[in-house]
Amino acid sequence: MDKPLPMSWAWTTLGEIADPNSRAIVSGPFGSNIGSRFFVEYGVPVIRGNNLTLDASRFVDDGFVFVTEEKADELGNCDAVVDDLIFTAAGSLGQVGIIPRNAKYSRYIISNKQLRARIDRARADPLFAFYWLSSPEMVEYIQQRNTGSSVPLINLSVLRTLPFPLAPLSEQTAIAQILGTLDDKIELNRRMNETLEAMARALFKSWFVDFDPVRAKAEGRETGLPKDIADLFPNIVEEMEGEEIPLGWRSATLSEFCSLNSEVWSKASRPDNIDYVDLSNTKWGKIEAITSYAEEDAPSRAQRIVRRGDTIVGTVRPGNGSYALISQDGLTGSTGFAVLRPQRAEYNELTYLAATAPDNIDRLAHLADGAAYPAVRPEVVAATKVSKAGDNLIKTFSRVCAPILARIAASEGKSRSLANIRDTLLPKLISGELRVKDAEKRVEALV
Repeated sequence: MDKPLPMSWAWTTLGEIADPNSRAIVSGPFGSNIGSRFFVEYGVPVIRGNNLTLDASRFVDDGFVFVTEEKADELGNCDAVVDDLIFTAAGSLGQVGIIPRNAKYSRYIISNKQLRARIDRARADPLFAFYWLSSPEMVEYIQQRNTGSSVPLINLSVLRTLPFPLAPLSEQTAIAQILGTLDDKIELNRRMNETLEAMARALFKSWFVDFDPVRAKAEGRETGLPKDIADLFPNIVEEMEGEEIPLGWRSATLSEFCSLNSEVWSKASRPDNIDYVDLSNTKWGKIEAITSYAEEDAPSRAQRIVRRGDTIVGTVRPGNGSYALISQDGLTGSTGFAVLRPQRAEYNELTYLAATAPDNIDRLAHLADGAAYPAVRPEVVAATKVSKAGDNLIKTFSRVCAPILARIAASEGKSRSLANIRDTLLPKLISGELRVKDAEKRVEALV
């Protein structure tokens, strides 16, 4: 890069600031050395693509498979510890993570689709390096260095030559702390949203899967619900065609509540500007990035019209959890999504929670077929089973759950704003347009 830097800064490369040992920058093990036959229930976690993001989130510290301590020792050159940087090498290029200092595990192993870089702490602050390498500018830079054809790839040579703005170490640390303050607030929002979503899912499961209020009434116990809500539940669970169902309810599918892929753009109707949502940027209920394209530059898969209240579920590798409840209008989704549009507003919450329930995502993952791109047809998503209760109960469920999911959407909106500020501050600090003290005051006013 040849963009100007403040005085006392200089351009260098990731390879130049790597820890001075021969294994500072490494690729993951060969696939045959870390395949599913080596996975165990507990042990050393294996970092995969689902642990990294494109939105500068530092690390997703769950959703692992594990190998034994002995296998991890055998793959020791591919380990990752606190402050190590992890990059996606195959697939969603531009994903970068850093093992946090409060990591759940003392060490990790990278998969065969990751690269790892260990920073020389005497020259560079690892967190500053993470913020630079995960910035939108560098994500695009990395993506442009794709060496693959059908599957996007980068290699160790690309990683070593990534440009790095080397500032005095004290300035790097100060900048990392400023940006980290914003990220800490984003992380707080994420944890709150995680709790809220768990509440909504627990309520759905209790009412429509386990039938807890019905069973309580059948056994003469208190439901724990206000009387006007408890009265909406029957007091008998009966068996129909081998399935238990509350009296007066019936087994249905989401196709009775929603339309499937009801709107698509044609070549003639596509708008001049498209705000695109892709599978790789949609994870476990959260849209991490929305990419704006001019009509002529938009991907050919940008065809599904999605609207507020729609539920989108990825049909390619559905086990990856590429789903979300849409909280704004004006978006276009990939054809890799099944778009469920509720027939009534009070079906919004029921549709989202039923379609994306963990058991249903597992079901879709097991039904997916195809070697390179395991997938299900959109109709399989629409065929998700759900108990059809009375309209008044469904309306009440919507009334209870809608504020919870709305709080999640609002919190995600705030986090996106904070992330935009973070991404704006970094280039200004690096160019010298903004001084560290001024950035500190700006952030203090926000959080």
